[in-house]
Amino acid sequence: MADAEPRVRSGQIVALRLFDLAYEIDLKRAEQLWASRAQGASARSRLAGTPAKAVSFGVPPLALDLGPVPLEIGGAGRSLAASVRLYDFGIAAFALRLPVAELPWAEYEGLVNATDLAIGPHVAAPVWDGLLDRLRHLLGEALDRPTAAPLQEDYLLAVVDAFDTPLTAEDLLARADLVPLLSGETRPLAEGARRELLRQRFSYHPDDLVVITWDRAFIYEPQRETDVADVLEIANAQLLEMRTYDEMLDEELPRMRDLVEAARRRTNLLASRRYARLARRLHTLVAEVSELTERVDNALQVTEDVYLARVYAAAMELFRVPNVNAAVDRKLAIIRETYAALHSEAAGGRAELLEAAILLLIAVEILLSLVRH
Repeated sequence: MADAEPRVRSGQIVALRLFDLAYEIDLKRAEQLWASRAQGASARSRLAGTPAKAVSFGVPPLALDLGPVPLEIGGAGRSLAASVRLYDFGIAAFALRLPVAELPWAEYEGLVNATDLAIGPHVAAPVWDGLLDRLRHLLGEALDRPTAAPLQEDYLLAVVDAFDTPLTAEDLLARADLVPLLSGETRPLAEGARRELLRQRFSYHPDDLVVITWDRAFIYEPQRETDVADVLEIANAQLLEMRTYDEMLDEELPRMRDLVEAARRRTNLLASRRYARLARRLHTLVAEVSELTERVDNALQVTEDVYLARVYAAAMELFRVPNVNAAVDRKLAIIRETYAALHSEAAGGRAELLEAAILLLIAVEILLSLVRH
């Protein structure tokens, strides 16, 4: 019933856009540059509501405050708080936060969808390009091998801190329809689609609720902890970085085949040297990608917090990070096999060259012996 819908007392809508900014970011250098060139606050991130021993960052990301950003959302001018979190493996995760207060559920749902249309997933909003250009200008010296046309990922978080009356998760699901908010659809969905959309939902206390989908999540957290939102951001960062490696290897494999074929067509005595150079290049590529994928995998290790571990594992599965990981591993395996074959051919070529040299020396020795006699 419409009159039974809750009223959102306080909360926020958070639009995330992540960019694969560089091969690597020197976070210490970035922090120094930010302190000398910018006015916003900076901090090394950790999960606010989770004990340090329950989670472990490989390298804690650097959080920077970018200040307020004026935008038009739903036909009204609004001020959003902008921030960015930098990960050492090259990802910049921008966030625009729109605070909300004293809104009926229907208006809150409408504002979430309006935010999605203005700056959400798959929208080429100029505000993101402006934030990205500003960050590059300020912190360019901290970027190792900057990306000219970075890949992107998007995510939208609808966060409620408090309703007009305290609600349990069951009360909330009974009184508010989360499906239009999570799907962005105005038309009713089939029952099977509704069940699938609400399948990944979690509660730790009776009065909190998290529902995760592919490109949106709803978070009801009366304690105002941000751990779940942070974990969803990290999962998106890992997805984006693995997508980057996957596309890089997609481009490298045809190039690798062409180089191998070109080397094999040349049958002169220096072919083995070309094999060796190409093998070294492939070995370097495998080593770099393997090192960075390990750092991405270790970006966050959830140990003792079972609830957060479940949310994190569900997000990684929902975002299909293991599938992209497996694709990267398969392509690395192909390159490793090619490297081994080239290394073997190079070694064989050197052995043949040595045998030819030995035979030539024997022939010269025989010839000189005949001349002397």
